[in-house]
Amino acid sequence: MNTSFAALLPGSRLANGLGLLLIIAAMLFAVFYLEGMLYLEPCPLCIIDRVVLTGIGLVFLLASVHNPGRSGQRAYAGLNLVLVAAGCAVAGRHVWLQHLPADRVPECGASLDYMLETLPLHQTLRKVLQGSGECADVQWTLLGLSIPEQTLLLFAALGGLVLLQLLRHSD
Repeated sequence: MNTSFAALLPGSRLANGLGLLLIIAAMLFAVFYLEGMLYLEPCPLCIIDRVVLTGIGLVFLLASVHNPGRSGQRAYAGLNLVLVAAGCAVAGRHVWLQHLPADRVPECGASLDYMLETLPLHQTLRKVLQGSGECADVQWTLLGLSIPEQTLLLFAALGGLVLLQLLRHSD
């Protein structure tokens, strides 16, 4: 990385803290505004997105508190890169479902709670990732973007932050 550009980057502890704050803000927005004020129930894919975001946030928190050397920071960033890729895949699938023609949208299935109670975890995940009619429903938009599209952009932004952490030469 160009040394003048590298000088503009925040330190790894600050970058991890910024990533964590971004995730906290997104989760607070989802829980207190979308659920609490607009009474929107998250679909199963939204719940998986939240679980992945929580995992990324925990890695940012651990990396910020631990503040490891270069190799440790790369290990944290590598783990977060895997989680970000998973989040992009889930959010991308959700966006795809929302853009299907009405006659191609899968039927609504059992609730996530019911599937978790009655099916093994791997079958529940497979069914959730296949999507259902409730996941294809656009409940709310901001600037013309649905919640899954906004979530995909959030994962992309987090991916950029993680890549900066991963490719950084030194602190």
